[in-house]
Amino acid sequence: MPEGDNDFSRRWQLIKMLFTKKLKERTHRKMSVWQDRFWEHEIRNDEDLRAHIDYCYLNPVKHGYVLSTGDWPYSSFHRDVALGLFDIHWNDLL
Repeated sequence: MPEGDNDFSRRWQLIKMLFTKKLKERTHRKMSVWQDRFWEHEIRNDEDLRAHIDYCYLNPVKHGYVLSTGDWPYSSFHRDVALGLFDIHWNDLL
């Protein structure tokens, strides 16, 4: 985002609107792909960032889609493992 532009609500409104429009054009039907609302949060520090990354990486496990974070193929977790930021068995160690 441009320096000093913190209008997250408007950005998400535009992203949702344009994405939904393109999806409708491709599928020729109306569908709902977005949750009703979102909670704006500005990352405060490194600890806060880490907590949010952990939350994202644990979500597929929490919801029962996989047993381990490393089993979820759609995650940037695999990139972070390759970069040496996480062990592949990270959540097994929690």
